[in-house]
Amino acid sequence: MRVKRGKIGTGKRKKIHKMTKGYSGGRGRLLRAARETLNKGLTYAYAHRRMRKREFRRLWIARINAALRVNGLRYSWFINALKKSGASLDRKVLADIAITDPKGFSFIVTSITRD
Repeated sequence: MRVKRGKIGTGKRKKIHKMTKGYSGGRGRLLRAARETLNKGLTYAYAHRRMRKREFRRLWIARINAALRVNGLRYSWFINALKKSGASLDRKVLADIAITDPKGFSFIVTSITRD
């Protein structure tokens, strides 16, 4: 008498194939290749979610620094003055203001440096 495989193994395979849908060649069709590719992809996704945060912070710092150079200041000096003044503006907001409203950013810079 033969043994019919249950639903659990089939479900596992279906889950892997569903997640690898759209992958090219055997990476989407063959189980072992699909599993390896999926594991690698999920690892990269996890790491790059953290890397995206670093990259955005670098972008914000570069934008703030560029706007500060126009006002004749250095980034490190400005951030130090910002912390001493107790202003609760983070780099994301400062970078957005620097890009969208340069006059407003200049006003923030002068008000921080006056203290």
